[in-house]
Amino acid sequence: MSILIPSDYLHRAGQNLDIFPHKPGTKSNSELKKLENGVTLAPEDTLPFLNCYCYGYCPEDATNNTCITNGHWFAIIEEDDQGEISLTSGCMKLEGSDFQCKDSPKAQNRRTIECCRTDFCNRDLQPTLPPDERNGGFFDRRAHLIALIISIVVCLFIMVVFIFITCIYKNKLASQRLRYNRDLGQDEAFIPAGESLKALIDLSQSSGSGSGLPLLVQRTIAKQIQMVRQIGKGRYGEVWMGKWRGEKVAVKVFFTAEEASWFRETEIYQTVLMRHENILGFIAADIKGTGSWTQMYLITEYHENGSLYDFLKCATLDTRSLLKLAYSAACGLCHLHTEIYGTQGKPAIAHRDLKSKNILIKENWTCCIADLGLAVKFNSDTHEVDIPLNTRVGTKRYMAPEVLDESLNKNHFQAYIMADIYSFSLIIWEMTRRCITGGKAITFYCIFACLRAILKLMAECWAQNPASRLTALRIKKTLAKMVEAQDVKI
Repeated sequence: MSILIPSDYLHRAGQNLDIFPHKPGTKSNSELKKLENGVTLAPEDTLPFLNCYCYGYCPEDATNNTCITNGHWFAIIEEDDQGEISLTSGCMKLEGSDFQCKDSPKAQNRRTIECCRTDFCNRDLQPTLPPDERNGGFFDRRAHLIALIISIVVCLFIMVVFIFITCIYKNKLASQRLRYNRDLGQDEAFIPAGESLKALIDLSQSSGSGSGLPLLVQRTIAKQIQMVRQIGKGRYGEVWMGKWRGEKVAVKVFFTAEEASWFRETEIYQTVLMRHENILGFIAADIKGTGSWTQMYLITEYHENGSLYDFLKCATLDTRSLLKLAYSAACGLCHLHTEIYGTQGKPAIAHRDLKSKNILIKENWTCCIADLGLAVKFNSDTHEVDIPLNTRVGTKRYMAPEVLDESLNKNHFQAYIMADIYSFSLIIWEMTRRCITGGKAITFYCIFACLRAILKLMAECWAQNPASRLTALRIKKTLAKMVEAQDVKI
């Protein structure tokens, strides 16, 4: 039987006798392949032979650093025991070449092998040595040690800086506390121990100028105030309940941008003959602060019942309570609007921001008017209207029609007075809506004689024409007659 051999096998027969198939009956470690004509070939004998570049691993019959194989082409870089690095190339038989190309990473010496299977492909291979784990472990441990030492040093430095800053801060607090206690001791010369606010105010009214406590006393009181809790907040700042020598006071803390409002309200409160039982009692005003922050304090009497607005939300009124609240508020407004003539007279003042939130309820269930930051003064000698420089405006809900449509004559003081009367009529309307007669809420005001008179009073106060509105004195006298008729004790 003749055997057909491919021509490329015959071409290389003289170069490598292993290309021919094994003799019948022989077995190799590889799986045998059977040809169509019945000849059985080993798999490695079916692969073509290609040219390979060799250097350092060249067979004896190699010429010009070239050898022929049907296995793998390789390039290997390795380091010997002396640390010298060499790069060699060569070829290997197919059998076992797959395993040889997978070099062990745990070799004693550093070595990298790369393989390929095209003509002279190993000439372009550039294997690189793996990192030296022997020295790397040492350097890694050294790097970790250095990092640990640096971390400890940084932590110790931060701790020392923190302790240093804490000590400085505590020393500063101690010095401030010492200076504060020394100042308090000096303040006793101005305000003797056991002196009450009422006694101080009465003394200033009888022997002073009538414009409030002396400035030094005011600053001393402001310095000794202890803030307790916040009781309100508005567009100007915050309101706190504080204590001065055990007495409760209200502290209005203005925002830094509201300095004009603080200055104006302080100026109005310190007007001569300003104190009245139906005007919120002024105690002191001061500016406190350091180089970085400033607080402007306005200290007044504290009224635990809060504003008329809050009171009407949770309580109802009978006819007598209604008259008592309305009459007391009218008395305060009349005192504001009235000019007192004399050597140290009081100018006429218009509030400009009358509303139920700016009227407080006292312990005896009467009203007092507060928040004079927008007030306008009238100088009768020069006929000038002293208008505040701040940009705040009142509450639109309580504004008179001439204020809303900007037809109010800003150079005419009486126009501000009439705008206050319009706002006051709305406050009386709020009170009347919370009035109960005979155990029932009032629906039609006209069915009760007392409320019919109040309805007439409100209508005359909120007239469209400002000139037709009643004056504060007329309102006070009308309500006084109603109080007398109802036998209400004020």
